[in-house]
Parts: sequence; structure tokens; C-alpha cells
Amino acid sequence: MNEHHTPAASTGAAIPAEDATRADALGSALRGAREWWKVHVAGQIDQAEVIERRRAEGALSEHFLFMTTMSGGIAILGLLLSSPAVVIGAMLLSPLMGPIMGLGFALAIGDWDWLRQCARTLLIGSVMAVLLCAVLVFLSPIQTITSEIAARTRPNLFDLFVALFSALAGAYAMIRGREGAIVGVAIATALMPPLAVVGFGLATFNWTVFSGALLLFVTNFLTIALTAFALAKLYGFHTSLSARNTMVQNIALVTVFVALAVPLGFSLQQIAWETNAQRIVRSELRAQFDARSQVDRLEIDFAAAPVVVHAVVFTPKLRAGIEQQLSATLAERLGQGVRLDLVQYEVGTNEAAAERAQLSSARAREEREATARAEALALRLALAAGVAPGEVLIDNGHRRALVRAKRLEGASLATYRALEGRIAASEPEWRIELVPPAGALPAIAVNDGEPDADALALIGWAAQRLDRGVVLTGPSAQAEAAAARLREANIAVAVRPAAGSLRAGWAEEGK
Repeated sequence: MNEHHTPAASTGAAIPAEDATRADALGSALRGAREWWKVHVAGQIDQAEVIERRRAEGALSEHFLFMTTMSGGIAILGLLLSSPAVVIGAMLLSPLMGPIMGLGFALAIGDWDWLRQCARTLLIGSVMAVLLCAVLVFLSPIQTITSEIAARTRPNLFDLFVALFSALAGAYAMIRGREGAIVGVAIATALMPPLAVVGFGLATFNWTVFSGALLLFVTNFLTIALTAFALAKLYGFHTSLSARNTMVQNIALVTVFVALAVPLGFSLQQIAWETNAQRIVRSELRAQFDARSQVDRLEIDFAAAPVVVHAVVFTPKLRAGIEQQLSATLAERLGQGVRLDLVQYEVGTNEAAAERAQLSSARAREEREATARAEALALRLALAAGVAPGEVLIDNGHRRALVRAKRLEGASLATYRALEGRIAASEPEWRIELVPPAGALPAIAVNDGEPDADALALIGWAAQRLDRGVVLTGPSAQAEAAAARLREANIAVAVRPAAGSLRAGWAEEGK
């Protein structure tokens, strides 16, 4: 018996010794890693310089307020026009990242005055942006919920993780002095567009849009601030709080983060359910019809009670009374009431006929959408030109739009050109031509013997739009140099040598 127990006892004595050795080795490795991080990573950071830069960016200044409001104005126009390029431009202009990052760093070092300053800057800037966007939407003839607006009304857990990883990149770039990465972070977190959508919801009294966009903005800014705090602590930014207060602070931060994750998790769950519901509806539709049938269109309104399903099916054989049966089946599988709006089109007896019908329907739908876009473009051009929409010439086939503008009080040729450029930027597939009134041509400055290129470009644009020639009057060498530039753009130019400065005027009609 003893012979059997002795090895076990010796083995039992050996295990604690091995564990202790491993624990000592692990502890030593951790201490070494901590020391290496403290000396070679965190120790290389000039904390005073980083804090000073963050303080400057979080201050309430004229520049901050101006750039925030301009960013908000650009964002809401991009959202109304459903133009991702314009929306991205607004993200790049937005200075909101400064005070939000400042909140995190202020929390990390326990500077409550700085924390209040950043919170005040963020609040004032956000309110100004929301109010400007609300005014622009209220005055705008376009108040429809575009795809760009709808995309920012349903935040979910993925938005939380996008903000988290973007904030990690942004805070790291700020601490390590590589702030060029902030451009990408500004695009990823998209702070300004949700605020613009908040303004849209306020102006249209749509509280679903308002609350959804506000939750997305709060998600982004809290996640960025908390992540900046965590990374600043990791890099050794010091706090004046006691150990007990620091623990309370950490618990409060984790609580806020979890509280934010819960509603977003429910939102993600709802989106996942809707995705699965779409799959179920489509599969049930296909199961009820001939294998050669095609589901052309499927739209589901999950906000309605009961859920409304709109579907179009091309089938070789019509099925009478199927709506009631299919509604009951869908209600059972989805677990809630369903109202089905089903349209059946009878096509040929083979699959190719159904596909041709579906293709024909898709083309018809594209034509309707193109017509709607053209009507919207005509309306915007009419507003810019000060004329009725019927006076705008639209050529859908060649993607060309032309309008003759009325004379606007105080508007110069540069104003009309800028209006045309803004609309053309939002419609890259179209050739936009806004014909201005024949106003006075701009003065042409001459620097080092070279005529001003911007003035010549404006003169050339106006001459092309009005199809008129130009007369240049001034010193012969300067006038000939300017004329050569204009002739490159196929502008008819006459030169009249004279003393004095270089001037431009319109040639008489027919000459």
C-alpha cells in the first residue's frame, strides 16, 4: 500500500513546485514587458506636447464654429441629393473629432476644467450644426428621406465597433504624432452626417429619424471619447485621482459602454430578424409558384402593423386566391401578422419568357427612376436659375440639361458659374449648362506679364454659354497673351491695343 502511495505523494509535491516556477517565470515576463512598454514605448511620448495639441483642437473658436456649420450645411445637402461624394466632403471638413478626443484625454489626466471646455465646445458646435441643417431642410423643396438619410437612422452594434476601431486608430495617431490618419478616421466614424440627419428629423417632425440619428451620433462620440481615454491611460497619461476614485471611474465607464451596447444589440437583432424574414418570404413565394416563375420585386414594410409585403411575380400560370393562403403561411413562419399585396403577371410557358418579362420590367423601372431623377434635376436647376421648371431643357438620351438664368440681384458671372458647378458636381453623368445673363466681364489682372488664369477661365465659360465673342482692350502684348488662352477654348476674340489696364468686353452681336 505504502509503495503505491509514495509516488503519488512525491508527484503531488512536485506539481506545486512546477506551478510556482511557471508563475515566477510568467510574473517576471510580465514585469519585463511592462517595464519595456513603460520605457521604450510610453516613455518616448511627449505627453505635454500631445496634451497641448489636444487642448488647442478642443477649444471653442471662430474656426471651429465656422467649419462645423459649413460641414453641417454640406452634409445635409449631400444627404438630400443622396450624393456620397458630397457627404464624404462634409466628413473631411468636420472638426468635431477635436473636442471628442479632448474629452477622452481630459478624463485620462483628471483635468475637469478641460473636460467641461471640450463638452461645451462639442455641445455648442453640435447644436449650431443641427439648427442650420434644420433651417436648410425647412426651406428646401426636397424633404424626402433619401437612401443616404435612411442609412443613418438605424444604428446597430456594428456601428459601435466601427467607432471603436476608428477611435483606436485616431487616438494612436494623435499620441504617436501621425495625425494624417485622422482623415480616414473622420470618414469611418462619420460624425457630421448623423447630426445633419438629426436636423432633418427636427425640420420634418419625423421623430423616428431624429431619435435614430441622434443615437448613432451619441454612439460614435461616446465610443471615441472612451476609447481615447483607455488608450491615453495605456500610454501612461497620468491622472490626479486617487486609486479608489480611479476604480469608480473605470466602473462608470464600463457601465456607460455596456448601456450603450444593449440598445444597439437589440437593433442588430432586429436587423438580423428582418434579413431572415426577407429570405423566408422569398422562399415561400418561390415554393407557391411554378419553378419557371420569377420574383421580380419584393418590398417589405416592417414598420407597418401588420407587416406589409409587396411582391411582383412573373409566372406561366396564374394562381387565384393564393394571397390569403400565403399570408397565413408567412404569418405563421414570421410569428406576426402579414398583409400580402401580390401582383401576378402571366408570361410564356418557359423560364426564358419569365426572364425576358422580368428584364423588361426592370428596364421600365429604370426608365421611371431616370425620369424621376431628371425631374428632380430640372427642379434644382430651376431654383438656381430663378425660373419655372418648365423652362429647363432636359435631354435624357444625351444626359444634357440646359437652363437660361434670370438676372439675380447682386449676382455676378462667377455666381452663376458656381451654381452650375455645384449642380454638375452632384450629377457627374450629366452635362449641365446654366446660361447666365450677359453681364459685365471681370477685370483681368496681370502678374509678371501673365493674365490672370481664373479671370480668363470665367470669361471663357461665359462666352461658351452665351455663344458670343469677346473683345480684349489693353497693352498689345498682354491682350495677345490673353487672346491666345481664350482661343484655345474656341472663343472668338478680337484684340484692340490701347493704353491702360487689360479689359474684356462683349463683341457686338453678329460680329
